[in-house]
Formats: sequence, structure tokens, C-alpha cells
Amino acid sequence: MATTQPHPRGGMGRTTPGADTGWLAYCGILVLIGGVLNVIWGIAAIDGANFFVANAHYVISDLNLWGWVSLVIGAVLIAAGVGIFAGARWAVWAGIAFASVNAIVQLLAIPSYPLWSLAVFALDLLAVYGLLTHGTNMSGESTAARRT
Repeated sequence: MATTQPHPRGGMGRTTPGADTGWLAYCGILVLIGGVLNVIWGIAAIDGANFFVANAHYVISDLNLWGWVSLVIGAVLIAAGVGIFAGARWAVWAGIAFASVNAIVQLLAIPSYPLWSLAVFALDLLAVYGLLTHGTNMSGESTAARRT
């Protein structure tokens, strides 16, 4: 049952036991999805697939470089997602760091595939938000259980 209790930052907040665990699982899934999408995008960019915008001009280098960058970030995001499900604190921080870097990379890669880049950018922002608000206080109990 949800209870209304003082929120640590002031005001009244509704808390549900296990809410942090649910958000953390959701963010783990988001990080895994982001990693898989980056690996797919990276392989397609390295291979020079035809669905990218032709003759696009990039801020830095070319599509091949962005493919390798996305492939590496995707591999790290997959490892971080698996680590989040295993309960590793390093994985939460790696997820925050690499999802943030990936958000910037996606904005720089907009010339190649605009809608894809913006969708992955939004996914990264949601994952960073969830990991920062619910993943940084990982312990055996949820935040709601500590407040009672």
C-alpha cells in the first residue's frame, strides 16, 4: 500500500515499497536496448548500409568512424545493462556515463539517420534520469523502506 510521507527534498511524496527496484529494472532494460541499438547501428554504419542519408556531412570524420564509436559504446552499454541486473554499483555509474556520452554522440550523428538518432537520444535521457534518481542509492532495501 502506498503511503504519504515527507520527501527528503521537502514536500510530501508518495512512496511505494520496491519502487526503486522497479525503476532500476526499467533502466537496466533501457540501457540494454540502447546498447543493442547502438551495436546494430554501428555494424550497419561500418558496413556502409544503404539506409543512411546519402552524402551527409558530419561534424567530425565520416560514417565509418561513427559506426565504430557506436559499436564500442553499444558494447559497454550492454555490459552495463547486464551489470545493473546483477546489482553491480559500477554498472549504474557506467550506464550513466556511457548513456550520457551516447546522447551526445547521437546528436552528432543526426546527419546520417535523423529519426533514429533522436529516438535513441530520448531513450538515453530517460535511462540517465532513472539511473540518477533510483540507481545511485542501491542497497539491499529500497528508498521507501528506509523512510519508514
